[in-house]
Amino acid sequence: MRVIERGKNIWLMMLGLVLCSNFMLYRTHIGNNLLPSDTKAVVLGSLIDLVIMLPLYSMLFSKKFSLKTAMILSATGCILARLLIPKQLLEPFAAITWAGIAVEAAFIIFELMLIATLVRVIPKIVGKVKKSALPLVFAFPYAIDEYIKKNPIVQVICSEAMMFYYAFFSWKKTPPTGITLYKRSSYIAFQVMMIHAIVIETLGIHLWLHHKSMVISIILLVLNLYSVIFFLADMQAVRLNPVHIHQGSMFLSIGLQKRIEIQFDNIECIKEDPAILESKLSKDTLEFVARDFEKVHPDLILKMNTPVKATLFMGIQKKYSQIAIRSDQPEQLKEMIVHAMENKNVEG
Repeated sequence: MRVIERGKNIWLMMLGLVLCSNFMLYRTHIGNNLLPSDTKAVVLGSLIDLVIMLPLYSMLFSKKFSLKTAMILSATGCILARLLIPKQLLEPFAAITWAGIAVEAAFIIFELMLIATLVRVIPKIVGKVKKSALPLVFAFPYAIDEYIKKNPIVQVICSEAMMFYYAFFSWKKTPPTGITLYKRSSYIAFQVMMIHAIVIETLGIHLWLHHKSMVISIILLVLNLYSVIFFLADMQAVRLNPVHIHQGSMFLSIGLQKRIEIQFDNIECIKEDPAILESKLSKDTLEFVARDFEKVHPDLILKMNTPVKATLFMGIQKKYSQIAIRSDQPEQLKEMIVHAMENKNVEG
């Protein structure tokens, strides 16, 4: 694991080196003095850096390799080249950069078509969600996946839509009964504290920064407003989504930050050894432990037969082999899991 992490750091360093070296070469006084009279070879080297090497390092860092990703990153590299390299130096290679921009535009048009399709099927999605027995944080993404092909843009839109729903339209709802994951912690207090801190920081700094740089002050204001909306939505999502069991699966979520469906026939064993629970958890373990002001440990760890896909912030998906859980009724949750493992079709 340490070797893998070290490898990721190397690719991240190479990414930074490519960007910084090209920025310094074309956008600083020192770099301009280093440029030879015939710049074609230097510019060609920069294009290779930005259009070929930058996408390669990015994919090695993220460990996501696909033709679509490579094309998007290469097109982005072409746009970066037009931003970094002065127009007169880039003129002999203008066709390459324009081709990259054309590819990027084609992908943007495709994504806009996906969004248009999403808007068109929204009534069907809403109807599907209303009929579903699952909590909204699961029913809404599942309904979208049924009507729209999985796509990062669609996943982000889905996450943002749920955030705005919980932040503004969920306050009249009564939290359902069930096993919760947050009452033994200071999770709600922490969220409220963060909202207060952001509001105070916005009031205190925004006016001062507005006179220094209007653009930066507006950007920070938008980011702070988004953060407040997210914390409000996350707090509501935690309150309104206790542990849910349906058709042989357990549905767990911590607000909008993470959620997972665990099939009981995929659970290999339940770990309860205090030494294991209190030790540092492995990187293939997903924690459903509400944030607290002090260090807390899970009540149990579910070891899976095969890794389970979890959905994280902004719709990012990742597989985990173990699930660590801390609940407000640990004994009741354990009994429910054991019973459901023996009777796969239990609902609750």
